[in-house]
Amino acid sequence: MLITIGLLFLVGITFGSFFGVVGLRIPKSQSIIRPGSSCDNCHRQLGPLELIPVVSYLFHKGRCRFCHVKLSPMYLFIELLTGVLFASLPFVTNWSEETIIVLTLVSLFVIITVSDLAYMIIPNKVLGFFSVLFLIEQLVVPRISWSDAILGAVTGFAILLLIAFVSRGRMGGGDIKLFGLIGFVVGVKLVLLTLFLSCFIGTIVGVSGMVVGKLKKGQYIPFGPSIFVGTIIASIYGEALINWYQQFIL
Repeated sequence: MLITIGLLFLVGITFGSFFGVVGLRIPKSQSIIRPGSSCDNCHRQLGPLELIPVVSYLFHKGRCRFCHVKLSPMYLFIELLTGVLFASLPFVTNWSEETIIVLTLVSLFVIITVSDLAYMIIPNKVLGFFSVLFLIEQLVVPRISWSDAILGAVTGFAILLLIAFVSRGRMGGGDIKLFGLIGFVVGVKLVLLTLFLSCFIGTIVGVSGMVVGKLKKGQYIPFGPSIFVGTIIASIYGEALINWYQQFIL
């Protein structure tokens, strides 16, 4: 079991490194293949020893080997986060068909989190690619009925569109399309739960930021990371949370 966890972690940090590149380059309409990764400061192309996920960052103490400028800790965070999720979620989902869908959701949201934190953008190209991927998965390993998937997509899209209209553009177009995609994957009940959890988490983050002085009142914060956490929780524990709520109310 430890060997399996270790292998999954290695796969996860490798994918995490790649997802970081995708999240940073796609919004700028750059190729994700060429040129190779380079230092943002001195623009020296990184060699194989600088491209080892996690290890390279720690070995060089979070600095460029050439110009010694401090690198963003986001690179390390994204790689570790993906590694931990890839190593743990297959056991949480009991290696079922749900595992494939959840790991695909993780892949989508890691890329989105990078883009949203860096540019406050959820790229259409990323959403388009994963829309096709989730459509294929629904055909091969259907998790929910097609009627629930379609109704979930319409519900997620429509509610976020309504929120954007009421808030006069405070909700981004990427968030609206993202919730339509989430609804297609998880269905009506869980997309509603995802919205509740995402808003709850986002509120906690926003209030906490203002309390510690990191955010000003009215300042926009990326919603993608909150949707990330809310979607994963709803996808894995959604039915249990809904059942608990119904028993608690009744």
